[in-house]
Amino acid sequence: HNCWAFVAGPPGSSTQVGMSDDGEPHGTAGRPMLHALSHSEVGEIVAVCTRYYGGTKLGTGGLARAYRGGVVLALESLPTRTKVDRVRLAVTLSYPFVDAFERLLERYDVEVEGRDFGAEACFDFRVAVDERPAFEREVQELARGAARIDGPRTEEASSAVE
Repeated sequence: HNCWAFVAGPPGSSTQVGMSDDGEPHGTAGRPMLHALSHSEVGEIVAVCTRYYGGTKLGTGGLARAYRGGVVLALESLPTRTKVDRVRLAVTLSYPFVDAFERLLERYDVEVEGRDFGAEACFDFRVAVDERPAFEREVQELARGAARIDGPRTEEASSAVE
């Protein structure tokens, strides 16, 4: 039996969940596994437990404890990272402001994807969605309103895992 459960959303979300007992007695595999995942404070996760033998001897309560316990055991050693929603931006500014701008990049959760130093300095990067308003405000302040901020470009927003 390959029983499974998933949470396809943020931790604790119950809008996109699923489970399967895969032939085990109803409620003895998928539901206990889903319960373990739902209370793990981890989102975007799936678990699959495979049982080869011993189901009859375990009984329904034993099956439920075994499937839930398998998921809990796996979660204890699971490395996790925080998912960050990001938006792609481009900033163009004059050279006198570049040093201050690069110091600003270090203070925010920014992933620089490219730099182009032509007639003006251009930076392509992704910034956390919730930091965008404050970031844009600070960019305009340091450049005295002379910075051009373009974005989002091809993607409206993207997600990254840190």
